[in-house]
Amino acid sequence: MAKIGVQAMMLKDSFAEIGAFETLRKVSELGYNSVEVSQIPMDAKNVGELEQAQAELGVDVASLSVMMEKPVGRPGESLKDDFEKIIDDAKRLDTKLLRIGMMPFAAMRNLDAVVEFAKETNGYAERLQEEGIKLYYHNHHIEFAKFDGKYLLDIINENSPAMGLEIDVHWVARGGLDPVRTLDKYAGNTAMVHLKDYRIGMMPEEAFGLLDSGDMAGFMSAFRDIVQFAEVGEGNLDFPSIIEHSLAAGAQYLLVEQDELYGRTVWEALETSRRNLIAMGFANLF
Repeated sequence: MAKIGVQAMMLKDSFAEIGAFETLRKVSELGYNSVEVSQIPMDAKNVGELEQAQAELGVDVASLSVMMEKPVGRPGESLKDDFEKIIDDAKRLDTKLLRIGMMPFAAMRNLDAVVEFAKETNGYAERLQEEGIKLYYHNHHIEFAKFDGKYLLDIINENSPAMGLEIDVHWVARGGLDPVRTLDKYAGNTAMVHLKDYRIGMMPEEAFGLLDSGDMAGFMSAFRDIVQFAEVGEGNLDFPSIIEHSLAAGAQYLLVEQDELYGRTVWEALETSRRNLIAMGFANLF
């Protein structure tokens, strides 16, 4: 049975302020017992506290985040520079799943760059398989651009057969596709799903000041920018269907994530998502 957990990108400020263990204690007290580690420095202190949270709180480390190359201005491990450490961390934390959160920006330049990225990634995925670890790729909306009628995500898939997928349903919707049909399409190759809602917000009051002043370009920019991230169940996505199809697709982890909180605390957002998921009938997945 799949587990509902938390994508730790949401918790990076708490990790920095009170540490990994105390952060995961608060997560556990909210009723979440799985975490995907992302944008967290994998230094000795954090790895040790993650291990402590497993032993003392029963927190399951669903997966670890990796990149192809060192990120600029953001913590993270790269397959190019930290391959052995990544394997050691995964084995120490008893996780067999790694995920790439995004292709390098340079790979978005053109089709050849995408194919090169996918083939290089596949080489690492094959090496990881020898260690009993599986690599997955997380989509945004850019992967649903088309080249000669074929989605970028399918081009990545074709050129990295050893790598699976982590489907983010918000970004699927923002890419113009139906999350449920997308999950069905990639069934059997999807181990993780990001539960992230898609909300259309109200126009901000300052936008009407721009309108009144004659700044139509500024007003229209605000008009186009009302798509928001939302707590699960607070937006427009059909999560009962999404979760049922995620389970049918073979997902092992369903990870709550919200990129922006719009004034709420991360704890309020996570509590709302959990409450809504329970109301939908998924209490057994926590």
